[in-house]
Amino acid sequence: MLEYLQFDENNVKTVCEMDGFHADMHMNIWVRILQPGQKIAFCSDRLETAVLLLAGHIRFCWDGRTEDCRRENPFDLKPYTLHVSKNTAFEVEAVEPSRVIIQQTDNDKEFAPRFYTPENCLYQEFGKGQWGGAGHRVVSTMFDPDNEPDSNMVLGEVFTKAGKWSSYPPHHHPQPEVYYYEFDKPQGFGACFNGDDVYKTADGSACYIEPGKDHQQAAAPGYEMYYVWMIRHIDGDPWYKTTRFVTDAHQWLV
Repeated sequence: MLEYLQFDENNVKTVCEMDGFHADMHMNIWVRILQPGQKIAFCSDRLETAVLLLAGHIRFCWDGRTEDCRRENPFDLKPYTLHVSKNTAFEVEAVEPSRVIIQQTDNDKEFAPRFYTPENCLYQEFGKGQWGGAGHRVVSTMFDPDNEPDSNMVLGEVFTKAGKWSSYPPHHHPQPEVYYYEFDKPQGFGACFNGDDVYKTADGSACYIEPGKDHQQAAAPGYEMYYVWMIRHIDGDPWYKTTRFVTDAHQWLV
């Protein structure tokens, strides 16, 4: 399923909620616009939390540490994320008009806060030499089981060039996943394949990928597509890169 989402009167866009909207994704995800001087504080006794800067200038404050982060827009390859476990307090303050995305889920484990920057995020280039370059894209991973084994989430970004495909070859996994899209131009669009259904993606929309469904993506020519990919591990069955199953009919593409 795909939703065309809007900001409410408080400049909050609800992507999904564990006890409400698209609860089957088992995550809380919000996008928030912050005005200069506006602060949001976090501290949960049961949820781990990650905050990713999409655009603007914000200040993270936690454990006596302060980090200023700037990003012109999502296509600026400068992801900054603070990821904390339950019982960890932190604050996000906007220095300039900013936009952030917040991801949460339940987790009984506690772990040390991790601050991700362009220097310590994993960047991977895929598809450049395959299929005539039609699947050429860049994928960044803030955290997954390789570097955050105690987390119940995965967080990353995909930068899909205009007219190209991503999340390809067609693949699936048993864990739920959410994609949140933005385009380099407000009229930008693309296509989201979610199982046998195909949706038109637009700036600020979100796709909710159910377990076991193939979910390849395409960007329209002339429009660069960005999306945040967020996965919730299944208890006892965490997502790993090796659990991306390519459908048998498309194995020849691997």
